[in-house]
Amino acid sequence: MNAEIIAVGTEILLGDIINTNAQYLSKELAALGINVYRQTVVGDNEKRLLKAFEDALESCDLVITTGGLGPTADDITKETAAKFFNQELIFHETSWEFINNYFKSIGREATENNKKQAYFPKEAVILENHNGTAPGAILKGDNNKTIIVLPGPPKEMKPMFHESVVPYLRKESKDILYSKVLRISGLGESAAEELIRDILDKQTNPTVAPYAKEADVIFRITARAKDEEEAKDMIAPLEQEIIDRLGDNVYGEGEDTTMEKVVAELLMKKELTVAVSESCTGGMLASRLVNYPGIANVFIEGAVTYTNDAKMRRLGVKKETLDNYTAVSAETAIEMAEGIAREAGSDIGISTTGLAGPGTGGEDKPIGLVYAAITIKGVTKVKEYRFAGSRNKIRDRAVSAVLDWLRRELINHK
Repeated sequence: MNAEIIAVGTEILLGDIINTNAQYLSKELAALGINVYRQTVVGDNEKRLLKAFEDALESCDLVITTGGLGPTADDITKETAAKFFNQELIFHETSWEFINNYFKSIGREATENNKKQAYFPKEAVILENHNGTAPGAILKGDNNKTIIVLPGPPKEMKPMFHESVVPYLRKESKDILYSKVLRISGLGESAAEELIRDILDKQTNPTVAPYAKEADVIFRITARAKDEEEAKDMIAPLEQEIIDRLGDNVYGEGEDTTMEKVVAELLMKKELTVAVSESCTGGMLASRLVNYPGIANVFIEGAVTYTNDAKMRRLGVKKETLDNYTAVSAETAIEMAEGIAREAGSDIGISTTGLAGPGTGGEDKPIGLVYAAITIKGVTKVKEYRFAGSRNKIRDRAVSAVLDWLRRELINHK
């Protein structure tokens, strides 16, 4: 089954509202084995909406709309869908009772224009709204074409889709789509893709889709199958082949896996405590680690030592080191990491120091130059990084790179 998602509302076209509904529906439809051909946004205009229905149903079996089910004159989605299928709207007493009861539950009275929300084609399947006043509906036309109209607010649309639309679509769809996500760090999208080029060139089912997301590269492996168990069996050998090729560049799997989660779990597994000293990243490294619940078991403290004086006073960085090499140097990064580990009494000390802009330190110290050091049980290593982008992008990338480096060190630590 092929589908198109149409968001209805001039406020979306003007950018006043972000269309998060399309993202949600695309994922949910994919899980049901339904291909989303296109996402469209149409203003509150009957002529344009009719044309959008016509265009969509030329190539698709199903259109799902969000928005335009309210009580005002510019809420036209249901009425336009009925007009498209030449279906007459009639008053639905049960829906009107439901709308009245909803208003009473929140201490208000329905107004006359709310009656508009209780009119449906007699052929429609009406979808109850337990979180608002606008019922949805499933309208079927000729040639087995379907338009499903859903309310716009996500707090109403999502429960209605889950409770009423998913069961309906499951009956209509023979297969499911199941996806497995692999998260990759340390390789750019092009480099990662090149390592599995032959797999991408000959893929059929399952498929592999690479894309970049923030500091990560993601490979989404998707199988079409009769059920989830069959899909997992289809994905498993391909997943293992990708992991074998990319090695420890694959740091995790799943939509919710983060680098800080992986690092935190490694720290706890190896029973190693950590403290961080930051200059250019200004506390962002500590903040990422603290994102993980339970990190207090291993994270002792973080220090933002932005000035040279703070580096000397808080971490014991030598004045001659700063005079001879400057704050943005491998030598300073080493003393910062060792200093925070010593002062905190931690097994691991991490440091960051660099230039995120807008000022530079000359030709030898360009914007984007970052030094980081990691000391583990008295063994210290230092790295030089060169990042591009805005000030915040450089800082973000530095934090992600240091977390990935720490992950690799922890994997190899005995």
